[in-house]
Amino acid sequence: MAGLKASSSPPHGTVRTSDLRERLGDQGLSLVDVRSIAAYNGWRLQGEPRGGHIPGAAAFPRTWLSDLDETEVRRLLRAKGITDDRDVVLYGDRPDDAGAFVEALAALGYRDVRLFEPGFSAWAADERLPIERLPNHERLVHPRWLRELTDGTVADAGRGSDHVLLHVNFDCPEEYEDSHLPGARHLDTNRLEDPADWNRRSADQLQANLLELGITAETLVVLYGRDTAGDADDKWPGSRMGQAAAARAALILSYAGVRDVRLLDGGYDAWVGASYPVDAGVLAPRSASDFGRGIPSRRELIIDIDETRSLLTADDAVLVSVRSRQEQSGDTSGYGYIEETGRIAGDVWCGGGPDEHPYRNLDNTMRAYPEVAARWHAAGVRPEKRVAFYCGTGWRASEAWFQAFLMGWPRIAVYDGGWLEWTRDPNNPVEIGREAAAPPTGSGPA
Repeated sequence: MAGLKASSSPPHGTVRTSDLRERLGDQGLSLVDVRSIAAYNGWRLQGEPRGGHIPGAAAFPRTWLSDLDETEVRRLLRAKGITDDRDVVLYGDRPDDAGAFVEALAALGYRDVRLFEPGFSAWAADERLPIERLPNHERLVHPRWLRELTDGTVADAGRGSDHVLLHVNFDCPEEYEDSHLPGARHLDTNRLEDPADWNRRSADQLQANLLELGITAETLVVLYGRDTAGDADDKWPGSRMGQAAAARAALILSYAGVRDVRLLDGGYDAWVGASYPVDAGVLAPRSASDFGRGIPSRRELIIDIDETRSLLTADDAVLVSVRSRQEQSGDTSGYGYIEETGRIAGDVWCGGGPDEHPYRNLDNTMRAYPEVAARWHAAGVRPEKRVAFYCGTGWRASEAWFQAFLMGWPRIAVYDGGWLEWTRDPNNPVEIGREAAAPPTGSGPA
């Protein structure tokens, strides 16, 4: 590969630290991080002095090579710009940690792939070398951290034993009773949303329901949902959108004033995939008596229809649709109980929906944040703007909001009423047509 000097160490061509540093930002280089998404985001899982990833690296966990078929692996490689006409350099945690990945790419026809043999741990140990990380990665926890929290051995929880773990879904206590993480209580999203319009409940209702769950402003709350783990004929299949439900809960709890809300990346699926135990039955919550601050304490996180109308005409603001291509163009409303089709006039579409989900990987972990940021940036959605997300009723928009929160964007919100509320007033401007659903250019993988 041009510009990268190889060492003589077999069995793979390798790259020296000094040469790799010189080529950071080179558009002809595909740098690939084969560690877990958690490590890529910033978690220090191997005792490294700093967490994160080498700037410009694409995330492609080595476990995906065995979890996905060849067609999907090839598609993801192309989507991430890891093509056989570019210089490809791989790295893992430690020396030769990515060797098996080099061999896998060779089997796929990649002819010139090299290894940064010292690995990320060595790179992180040199404070002169740059590192990037997801700013609020500690709010997106991984199974090992959660296991240590529930065992009482985690070192950085910040709240000691004062935590609540919640299995989140919509109107399905049977799913929770059948199988949940040890120590988890059940949270039905109906406690947070009013079925009349699927907007968040009143301040009094939220306070009563949170206190009943044992949640105060100072409680560490960890949320997760169940999506795909289980047999194909599972009684409660993946259509229940467990992680989207958990993200919706994260938004409303943050809006209410809970200071430390975290999401288990990959949810129930990731926990089971890590071979950790599960429980059955019902664990009753321990109630609390005083929330500790007024509700809502972060009113700016959720906007209503009047502010949405104002936002559409503001120069420093943008309303982002995360609905599917078919919803955005007006082919369908996306909901059996919403008749009207189309899009809010003046919005910006950044992709969404189960067939083009821009916020999750196939294993239900959240997509690498540089990919999401690139998609938004291409559509003119920038962190310096006031950004509000919307979908049909708020769940998908909450996932996008959580991504922006993890990235540290300061002025983010969800339009709570979404398409359902917007269409109830015929005077609200609506657009229809496939040109409205053109995907953003240069936005990375869909």
